[in-house]
Amino acid sequence: MTHPAPQTAPTPYGNGPVVRLFRLGLGASQRLWPGLAVRAAHRLFGTPLPPRWLSRRQPWQADWQMASWPFERASLTLYTRATTPGAVVLLVHGWGGHAGQMLALADALTAQGLQPVLVEMPAHGRSGGGVSNLPQFARALDYVAGRLRQQGHTLQAVVAHSLGANAAAYAVSRGLEAQRLVLLAPPASPYEYTRLFARMFSLSETTRAAMQQRIEAREGIVMPQFEPAAVGPRIQIPTLVVHDRGDRINRFADGLAYSRAIAEAQLIATEGLGHAKILKEAGVLAEVARFVA
Repeated sequence: MTHPAPQTAPTPYGNGPVVRLFRLGLGASQRLWPGLAVRAAHRLFGTPLPPRWLSRRQPWQADWQMASWPFERASLTLYTRATTPGAVVLLVHGWGGHAGQMLALADALTAQGLQPVLVEMPAHGRSGGGVSNLPQFARALDYVAGRLRQQGHTLQAVVAHSLGANAAAYAVSRGLEAQRLVLLAPPASPYEYTRLFARMFSLSETTRAAMQQRIEAREGIVMPQFEPAAVGPRIQIPTLVVHDRGDRINRFADGLAYSRAIAEAQLIATEGLGHAKILKEAGVLAEVARFVA
């Protein structure tokens, strides 16, 4: 059973005074200076919230090592355990997230003799950069996988959450070499997210469409190329999709769409975990670790 996204679904932006101020400013600029409104909306759309400095306070255990890799005009932060010699599993957070959210999964994979590598995307956590987007997430994954292979590592799997899952599916469909793929609460449509963003900030359809065209022109890719119907048939590795029926950020129907578009993909439908709790729930961790190993 699927559930439509409610109009009042929570978003990464909330409805605080800063959001209301942006809404008023964008509304005024749409009337007085439409070009400026498009540029401002584009910048805000690419800015992860909550601010990345909040996640920098996350403590890390002594057996974790951090490395910063320059990437495009920003950087990537990688977290590894020096004591774990097994095949590599990339763990990828979602939009507005950080590597610390993947620690419970990392522990479960370590127990299976695998080497978790947590990747923090540009403009997130301890990584550099002020803005990012879905195409950059996908490029970053391909870059990290390539460098790890160059260093002699075998990439056992990519396990990714939310927007990271969207990026991982695209990257794998375009040739990223991994043995297995796990998609946790993936969003199916970047276009639909631009519509949600437009509603949150009271953007007209004209402004929203111009913002989308600006993103696509700058990134050299159109948004439908990220959707399950486009990426699914290209994914030829065993894939597990985990999605909660009550997820109010990315609909359960989104995960279902991936499971149907990818040949022989497995779907685990959870109840009562929402969007984020699937990253810590013991049953989900055990299923993911078993599938990856």
